Amino acid sequence: MSQSAPEYTLAAHPTTVGDARASTKPVRVTPTLVIGGHDVIVAAGPCSVEGYDMLLASARHVQAAGGTLLRGGAFKPRTSPYAFQGLGEEGLLLLASVREQTGMPIVTEVMDTRQVARVAQIADVLQVGARNMQNFPLLAELGRAGKPVLLKRGASARISELLLAAEYVIANGNERVILCERGIRTFETITRNTLDISAIPVLKAETHLPVIVDPSHAGGRADLVLPLALAAIAAGADGLIVEVHPDPSTARSDADQQLTFAQFTDLMHGISLIAAATNRAVRKPIPSPVVPNIATSDGAAMSHDTRRLAEETLAEETLAEETLAEETLAEETLAVVAA
Repeated sequence: MSQSAPEYTLAAHPTTVGDARASTKPVRVTPTLVIGGHDVIVAAGPCSVEGYDMLLASARHVQAAGGTLLRGGAFKPRTSPYAFQGLGEEGLLLLASVREQTGMPIVTEVMDTRQVARVAQIADVLQVGARNMQNFPLLAELGRAGKPVLLKRGASARISELLLAAEYVIANGNERVILCERGIRTFETITRNTLDISAIPVLKAETHLPVIVDPSHAGGRADLVLPLALAAIAAGADGLIVEVHPDPSTARSDADQQLTFAQFTDLMHGISLIAAATNRAVRKPIPSPVVPNIATSDGAAMSHDTRRLAEETLAEETLAEETLAEETLAEETLAVVAA
């Protein structure tokens, strides 16, 4: 990076001294979940929401294997206008329904300023795809929306351009931005993109924002996802976002890069070992509160304040249960010692 002062100021470290990881400012997704802390976070699920049964099956397996967030595209930006574009509103409602069943927070893509308010009613994290990294009106609107934003690096974007895109969101009032390295376009054609592993430590040195990696889009092949994921965690990534499908051969988008359930289980085991080697751990799922979601865009909605109150209540109950368990264990230990 240039030795001169960066154009991005809000996304930059307030100081350049100290440990890079320690200076990452975690982004709170729910009262019980932050991204950018000590634990490695994994978001996983199908590329596209294709139906209720496949989405619920994916969510349950991801959760059982140790994944924390459910990813799934309701609105899909596709290179060809004739390719599957996603289920749209129906997909959002399916995501909301599956969250009610599993308690898993949702991350899904928003493509247009006109979609922001609606998607923000449903999603816990709003994703900006690589194609929209420099859609400045969209970034500004997401800044005003206030929900956590997962910002993917554009296929040909420099690191400084990614940080300036994040600056748009922050400058419009939203500090909860998570950066995502998903591979860049190079002269290589064997892989879909080239994963820029060096971007992880560089971003850690340049910004206080959490950094996660998308190994699915980077390699474009299921057999490459595991090694790329291991490399990402070893390089210091705060988490991963991975595509998983009950039957990738039938997927309506990105079939070649989606993992089977068995492959995802192997990935979670592998990254757990790498995380442990770097004095970290993979975050285990803590279900979010199961609260009703919006049935239709015009129907009665659970207000943001009501949802937050429910989440805070769950966090307090969880903390109380953990404290009680610790006190009970301490008492039992003292009793054994006294005996």
